[in-house]
Amino acid sequence: MKVSLNWVKRYVDLPTDLTPKQISFDLTMRTVEVEDVIDTSEKFHDIVVGKILEVQDHPNADQLRVCIVECGEDEPKQIVCGGSNLYEGEKVVVSKPGAEVFWHGEDSLVKIKESKLRGVPSYGMICGATEVYLESYFPLEDEHMIVDLSDVDCEVGQNIADVIGMNDVVFDIDNKSLTNRPDLWGHYGIARELAAIYKCPLKPLPEAGLPENLPEYKIDVQAEDKCPRYAAIEIENVYDKPSPMWMQTAIINGGMRPINAIVDITNYIMMSVGQPTHGFDRTHVDGSHIIVRNAKKDEKLVLLDRALLDLTEDDLVICDENSPMALAGIRGGIKDSILPETTGVVIEVATFTAGTIRKTGKRFDEKTDASIRYEKGLDTQRVDQGIAMAAMLFREIFPESKIVAFGDRNPKPTPRNVIDVTQDFLDVRLGKVLPQEEIMDILTRLGYDVTFENGTYHCIVPTYRSTGDVSVKDDVLGDIARVYCYENFEMKPLPVNFEHAVRQPKAQLDRKIREYLAFRCGFNEIFTYPWIDEKYIQAAKIDTTQAIRLATPPAPELATLRQSLIPGMLEAAVKNLRYYDEFKVFEVAQTFHQGEYHESCQEETLPVHKKLLSGIVVGKDAKKNFFEVKGVLEDMPRFCHMEGLTFKQKEKPSWSDDKVYLNVYHQGKNIGSIGLISVQAMNAAGISRTQIAYFELCFDDMIPLNSRSNTFEHLPQYPLVEEDLSILVDESMHWHDVEEAVRHMVKKYEFIEEYRGKQIPAGKKSLVFRVWIGNDDSTMTSKQIDKKMNAITKALQKKCGASIREE
Repeated sequence: MKVSLNWVKRYVDLPTDLTPKQISFDLTMRTVEVEDVIDTSEKFHDIVVGKILEVQDHPNADQLRVCIVECGEDEPKQIVCGGSNLYEGEKVVVSKPGAEVFWHGEDSLVKIKESKLRGVPSYGMICGATEVYLESYFPLEDEHMIVDLSDVDCEVGQNIADVIGMNDVVFDIDNKSLTNRPDLWGHYGIARELAAIYKCPLKPLPEAGLPENLPEYKIDVQAEDKCPRYAAIEIENVYDKPSPMWMQTAIINGGMRPINAIVDITNYIMMSVGQPTHGFDRTHVDGSHIIVRNAKKDEKLVLLDRALLDLTEDDLVICDENSPMALAGIRGGIKDSILPETTGVVIEVATFTAGTIRKTGKRFDEKTDASIRYEKGLDTQRVDQGIAMAAMLFREIFPESKIVAFGDRNPKPTPRNVIDVTQDFLDVRLGKVLPQEEIMDILTRLGYDVTFENGTYHCIVPTYRSTGDVSVKDDVLGDIARVYCYENFEMKPLPVNFEHAVRQPKAQLDRKIREYLAFRCGFNEIFTYPWIDEKYIQAAKIDTTQAIRLATPPAPELATLRQSLIPGMLEAAVKNLRYYDEFKVFEVAQTFHQGEYHESCQEETLPVHKKLLSGIVVGKDAKKNFFEVKGVLEDMPRFCHMEGLTFKQKEKPSWSDDKVYLNVYHQGKNIGSIGLISVQAMNAAGISRTQIAYFELCFDDMIPLNSRSNTFEHLPQYPLVEEDLSILVDESMHWHDVEEAVRHMVKKYEFIEEYRGKQIPAGKKSLVFRVWIGNDDSTMTSKQIDKKMNAITKALQKKCGASIREE
């Protein structure tokens, strides 16, 4: 979504020292992710208003004119131009040297320089609308016309960005960060958020201001569960004309394009307060009666783009007394179009439930700016803002217009959520104790009504946050934390204490198999989607009677979740054969089967998962491919430390050749198959002139080998001291006895050698070993080292009769 800073400033007076970069940072840290900050005036540099003082014929070209133009410089400039509507006194758009324009239909920008055209010097360029981004403001009858600014309030030398209001900054906001915030899909919502962040007052929106004693426009809401509120304003004395320049600029900077004043008003309301509105030509509403109902069986609707929809009884439509006029909340029909001859309109301002719009939009693959907002969940109170803004804008842009009727059905007003949050809960979850006054101030700025009593905050959530966004106390906590700003929370290291090594033999087997296939066997790992094209399922002849189908698939042919990895491998083969004649790929992935699987709790029900391992070897030589796959599986147990595999030919897989296949057994259980993919399967998948060997194993049934349990020891925090000892002991003394004497006095010890020789007395032997000693809380001093070594020597003497060898 694109947000205009100038538009936001109509609703909140921000601190004057704020830069767009700082606003972008604060929004990202507290509310939504700003992906880019765009200065809309940059592209209009060196493009100014000029006034033609003289128009003369070009001496060397019949189609060109030589103009003397005043453009804010020290003296008038001579510019050669081929425009068809040049005249003296005309105000025009002048691109001075250095400006960048689209030159006569070129795809890329061209920098203007002083030059000669057919021998006559030309300072710059007098521009047409398409050459300087003005085609939305000044639609021209032919490509030779230049922009005529004579009727526009502007001064000679003034930058065009200032003339049209493009001296703006636009924030490009990531839509994913807005998904759970229906209140932010309009400039007023962003202004409200900035007012909360910077502690500025938010300006109120205009009241409805409808005339008194208006006749009631007839509205019948038959599907109240899908349409909580529907209002209609009937307005006469309007006509087809462009919207004011300020509105066109706002709409362009908001990411849409101007169309005409009537349509632009509806789009402006939507981008202002996030409330979609729609205009019907009043003469097209048969009976001056709007009916909101579910479509009837076999009913059809022709949209504005003339697409024909076959409606279902689950689709919500806006009808007159005879037929559907629009697909509710998504797109208008051809019957309700605003036409050049339109003189009266009925403005729809309504609330439709998010699920209704999402399901219908998905069914017909329709997504519009209106449906995107309805899918987030809008409150019924926002309709009042749309009504008020519509009345104000029509009065401003069409002074002669008149509101002649108004109807409003509000069967299900949006209630305000009520949430109690304790101080203890906030203190623990925030990790920081915030003062009560600060918490209440933050929540009040965000639109909550808050009272505090007996350690509990009683929070009444505003309606624009009560449609799913804020529903539990954790949501309130999140609001407090983000507005306080996450960077204001001090970092606290998590206490981590490793007591023992964690053995995960199954996870280690998974990694070993992947590394074995990739590093030793030369396979490339691939990842495929869990939804599979039916073409490849049918090619593999997989029975889908027990398959799981998606209610809203990415595409109609991708409705089935995979039961096997072979269809995905067939698709991977098709794609890779465009570039390679030989290749090897594998995948480890989940398949899905009917049944119930509870991942973490009984309430969380998922389909049954099975983890499979599959791979293909593709090449011209079928025999080589098959035996390579067999060899890869035969060596896998040895390299991956798992129980062995055996091969028998018992049950032919649906996808394999009639003769070249084997079933794979593991601990006596059939866990998969290998084989050549049959010619029929390859033909059905669109594969030819190659051979494919395939294997598929159930990873869940593969058993890793048992191994010893490793123990964990902390690394020393302070340096250890290493000392070698050479002692004399009786021949009968064993290393084990020496080990027992010193093991509790040292950090580590190590046997080096046992020696007998001339220097060693009869009946004695020399033992040489190394010890490491140290403190747990400090580095050892020399006195501590001597004391420890003396203690070790005494222990050896007492327990082993040992003496230190002198030589």
